[in-house]
Order: sequence, then structure tokens, then C-alpha cells
Amino acid sequence: AIFVQLKLTPALSRGVTAAMSIQTCTDPMMSQAAMKFLLTRPSVPAPLDPNFCPFVLSKRKYMQRVADSSQLGAVSELHFAVERPGGCVGRDKLPVFAETHEAFFQLGPRAGLEMVILVGFQMGCSNICGVVRAAFGSDHPCGRNSRDDVQHYGFDASVFLAGECIRYMIWQRGGLKLMLSGPAKICELLKAAYSEGGKYAFEATTMPKIYGVPWSVDVVKPEELPASKDEPIVCGKVASGCRIAFDLGKSDVKTVAVKDGEVLHSEETEWDVTNPDPQYHYDVIVKAMKATAAKLPGPLVAIGGSATGAVSADSEATWCDCFPNVAPDVYKKRVVPIFNDIAKNEFGGVPIKVINDGEVTAVAGSQMIGEGSLFGISLGSSEGSGYVYADGSLTGWINENAYNPFDLNPEGPGNVWSPHRGDASMYLGQRAATRLAKTGGVDLPEDMMPDHPNMNCASHVHHAQCLKKIQAAMKDPTTEPQARKIYESIGVYMGYAVAQYCEYLDIKNVLILGRVTTGLGGDIMMEFAKRVLVADFPELAHIKFHTPTEHMKRVGQCVAAAALPELK
Repeated sequence: AIFVQLKLTPALSRGVTAAMSIQTCTDPMMSQAAMKFLLTRPSVPAPLDPNFCPFVLSKRKYMQRVADSSQLGAVSELHFAVERPGGCVGRDKLPVFAETHEAFFQLGPRAGLEMVILVGFQMGCSNICGVVRAAFGSDHPCGRNSRDDVQHYGFDASVFLAGECIRYMIWQRGGLKLMLSGPAKICELLKAAYSEGGKYAFEATTMPKIYGVPWSVDVVKPEELPASKDEPIVCGKVASGCRIAFDLGKSDVKTVAVKDGEVLHSEETEWDVTNPDPQYHYDVIVKAMKATAAKLPGPLVAIGGSATGAVSADSEATWCDCFPNVAPDVYKKRVVPIFNDIAKNEFGGVPIKVINDGEVTAVAGSQMIGEGSLFGISLGSSEGSGYVYADGSLTGWINENAYNPFDLNPEGPGNVWSPHRGDASMYLGQRAATRLAKTGGVDLPEDMMPDHPNMNCASHVHHAQCLKKIQAAMKDPTTEPQARKIYESIGVYMGYAVAQYCEYLDIKNVLILGRVTTGLGGDIMMEFAKRVLVADFPELAHIKFHTPTEHMKRVGQCVAAAALPELK
């Protein structure tokens, strides 16, 4: 079945999606015209999310409609490039319906039909009905469709999808400059959307926080677009000597003491990420690190670490959402250099290397299975993910995949970190489970209901408690049949996410871990993810799914993080 006009199941609308959307989402609603081109149903539905519309399938549907219409000469190409520091560039293109897509319909339905048929004969098309359907969206352009809808829906879909494809690249790779080349009208609209006051103003204002330079959008000639360029990052793989490692999560600070690859001590320190005082964060991290370093039998030689958010190649906390309430001017002065300051001021300037937490997951997973081409997904407070190439190097991208467009359901959930609907963070992390808990039959107190303020704020405390109730429901034979649908739904999400990430990455292995995957739930999720690949992406059915060994659960990521700094 295909969406024509979205209709939400009332209970789901109240309990799962709408409550999240009304809190923070400022995205304009997708037009009815664009819906006809983009909305679709997955072959493997999410049991508790009947209106889930995977981005990757919407793009596939769009590309097919473009292919059907290209014979009419109404399709052009939009090229875009996102530039990063050091000359690195992400580059892609999207076929788009140009303004000339309206030409056939401005003649009137009957004259337009005659021209379409004439063009079909001139091109030697044997299937004239197919040509008519591609142009008008129907075999009967004179009676079954509104001419206004028909003449605009292709272009509306192009503008919407192009904006989301660019957003996907920005959050996957990072960027300080967007360059557009293609039809004038769509370039004009996208430039406005990615400028102050536009739909993607959040991206336009966040990227300067990451890179420290103003964001810019330029419309250029095709020959002025830079070529695609990446510079993979090579990190250390051996945790020799006495080292400490840390992981900054949104709930706690994890620290470990490692000597020659063996973990001697580990501990977790709770902290309040919402505290606006950078000195508070500095003190909590330093106290935890010093207590752990004291367990080492010899002098400290290096520090490795990971954190949520964007971390520069020089271990600067350019945009880490562990410090959401620190004032921007203070953040730049005190938080950006926090890791290097700690190493210099508290530990005698020993080498330090900090990377994104998702990348550490991928590095540890690669070491666990003994091969690369691995995408690691940590389903914790949010989605943390990263990729390791076949040779063990890292992408050098920001890997903030939690902010990627993932679900094009026009009434998909919003979240407290982004103004957009359908971000991956609401499908591949703790909040994916908790927003489905009610419809999953879990007995919840009022303050854990999806529409309660506690479940729609930055704090993860209530979500962690809610997850425990979900896990308890999985152990109760009377509630397990319905509760397992939570994990089945997340497994469906995961399958479509992996397919989406395969667009730019050669993924042969996937590692899943994190608190949402504990117990039977992790196995259920992998089973349904595999079903998705077999049903909708048979060319990806060879991908292997892995879960952490007991060794990795206990120390694998810690050892991988500790090994990051290379000793000279």
C-alpha cells in the first residue's frame, strides 16, 4: 500500500508520535504534492509504528518516478558539495524535476495529453499509457487528478528530498560550506532553506559551533564544484604501557585504567550534563580520571577518550552535546579545549586522543571480529555510530548520525535536540524504546507516558527508568508477547538504517551494542533487521550482524579507546 493522504492510527498518534512532535518540531509539513512522490510502506512493517516511512525507501521510490518521467525531458540534475576543513569535500547529486516539469500541464489537460502522446511516439515509446502515467500520475489526466497537484508534485518532492539529502550529508560528514549547482529555482530555494530563518537554520547555526568559522551557501557553475575528497584517520591500536581512558556519556563518565592492554580498574561517575558551569564538568572529569589513574602501577603515558558529539582531529570538543547548557562564548573558551587542557594541566602533558563515541564502538568491534568494513551502532541514550574501513582507518567524518533524516512520516516524532521530525535518534536508541513502551503494553506511571514533560526534555533519567520497565515486561510471560513488538519495531528501524548507511559506505559487518540491546531484545532486533535486508535489499543480505563478546562488553571499548594515542 502507498500513502496518498497520511492517516495515523488515533492511539498511535496520541501515544507515540504526535506528543513528541508538538514539543520541539518546527519543520513545515510536507506538502500533499510531495507526499504522493515520497511516502511509501516498507515490505517489513514496524509492528508498533504503522506509518513508519524509511528515508531510504522514499528516495528509492522517488528515483523510480524520476526514471519513469525522464523520457519526457522534465528532469534535470542538482549537484551539491559540502566542504570540510582541510579541503575535504562530500559530493553527491540528485535528479530533480526542473521548472519545465509544468510545461505539459500549462497547456490544459487535453492539449497536455496530446503533447505527451506525441512525444511518446516521437521517442518510439511502445507503452504510451506508461508515458501518460509518468507525466500525469494517472492513466486519466482529464478526470482523476487535480491539475494543480499534478503540475507541482514532482518539483515539490525534489525540493523536499534534496534538502533532506543535504542534511544527511552534513550530519554524517560535517561541513562549513554548502555549494549548489543545478536548476536556478531549486538552488534558490535550497540556499534560502540553509540560511538564517530557513528550514535548516539549525544546521546553519550549528556547523559554525563545530568548525569555528561562519557557515556559507553558494550557488556555483558545475565546473566550480570541488571534487570529492576524504582523508581517513589512522589511530593507535595497541594500548602499551600505563594508560587511562574515558567515555563521556549523557548519564555518566566512564573511566578505566589499562596496562599493556589489560584493564586493571574501571568505574562510572554520574554527572549532570545540564549544568551550565564548565568548571563543574572539568572537575567531575578530572576527579574521575585521577581516581582511576591512581590504580596504575607505573607512570601514566597516554590518555584515550570518547565523547558524544563532534570531536576534532586535534581532540577538541568542537560540539559535544554533553555540555548543552554552557553559554556559546564560554563553550568556545572553556569547553572546546577541555580535553587538551586536562592532559596539559592535570597529567603533565601526556599524549591524548579523543574521538566520537560511535567511532570507538566501530574500532572495538573491528578488533573483536578481526576485520574492518564494520559499522558500529550503540543504542544507548541516543544513537552513537561510526565506521571502520577495511584497513582499520576511520572516516574523519563527524558521524553525528543521530541527527540524520530517517523517517519521512510527516507526523513522525520530534526530539529535544533538533527542530526536525524523524531524526534517527528517536529510532536507534533508548528513546526509540520508551516512545513505544505504552503501545508495547508496558505498565507505566503517568510521568513515563509519551506525552509527559519528563519524557520530552533533555534529561535521560526517566527514559533509563522506563527502559528498565520494558526489560522487566520482557521477562513476564503475560506481557512479553506485546512487549517484544518494541524490539521487533526497533529491529525494523535498524534494518532500514543499515541500508541507508550503505549508500555511502561499504558495510560488510554491523556491530550492535548498548543498553537497549541487552537481553533477548538484542537477538530480536537482529532477526528483524536481517528480514528487512532480505525483503527490500537482497543485495545487502550478506551483511553480518555481531554483538559484543563478554570480553568486549567488559573492557573491549575501553582498551580500544586507551590505545588511540600513538606513542612516539
